[in-house]
Amino acid sequence: MILTVTLNTALDVTHRVPRLRPHTSHRVTGVTERPGGKGLNVARVLAALGHEVTATGFAGGPAGALVRELLAAGTGVVDALVPCAGTTRRTLAVVDEATGDTTQFNEPGPQISAAEWAAFLQRYTELAAGARAVALCGSLPPGVPVGAYAVLVRAARAVGAAPVLLDTSGEALRRGIAARPEIIKPNAAELAELTGSREPLPATRDARRRGAHAVVTSLGPAGLLAATPEGTWQAAPPRALHGNPTGAGDSAVAGLLSALAEGLDWPARLTRAVALSAATVHAPTAGDFDPRTYEEVRGAVKVTAGLPD
Repeated sequence: MILTVTLNTALDVTHRVPRLRPHTSHRVTGVTERPGGKGLNVARVLAALGHEVTATGFAGGPAGALVRELLAAGTGVVDALVPCAGTTRRTLAVVDEATGDTTQFNEPGPQISAAEWAAFLQRYTELAAGARAVALCGSLPPGVPVGAYAVLVRAARAVGAAPVLLDTSGEALRRGIAARPEIIKPNAAELAELTGSREPLPATRDARRRGAHAVVTSLGPAGLLAATPEGTWQAAPPRALHGNPTGAGDSAVAGLLSALAEGLDWPARLTRAVALSAATVHAPTAGDFDPRTYEEVRGAVKVTAGLPD
């Protein structure tokens, strides 16, 4: 079983409009609702790849109830979300059909009490003990300690769960990396915030020195850059793909975790992650991936090894 953690679970709502114009009213042509937050996106892709996956985090209020209802409706993801008194946040994505661009609005999330955090820690420790790998993903809701991910990395290690992949940003990433997770997966902006460098390769190597065993950096359309104990690689799709990039990074995480759980080497992990990320950009619904694009891109990803300093 692979365990994904989404402390700031969301109900993702997507509106489609013919063209997005500021300061005007819009007629919405389509609405979709789905379980969201980075870890739930990862879980959904893992399940689609055929992996047994359990999702935990917090869920509360009407939005949380709908997240759980939708999660149970054929996603293949086992629901281990922990109840909270506050209401699960919503995210609103507005898709401009004329350009394909997406505008995103993210609520902060519910206030989590000390008792709720303690209950989650107990449940997480139980789940992690039976996991082949753990993904810790996304932002922290109000009330959760800023060092939460460091606590969760150490707790997973204490019960023998391995490996742990951390995908977050800001101070949560800075604190979490000190606990030495097996992999972190920042994007270029998050990596620059962590290291102070905007040069991707030196910054990726710097992040390794700060505690992560391996660092895989998202470079957007240019693919992924990895610094690991076994070496450095860059993996790039065969061409730029246009579409909705929402969830592409989460699909990359699912690719890395699934390949790791299957015992594949780093070039194969990166190839799968890049192909899934590209296939997510081409999917009609944000956070899904297009199987045809996945198979096409997977056979054409270019992996370059031994990058120079």
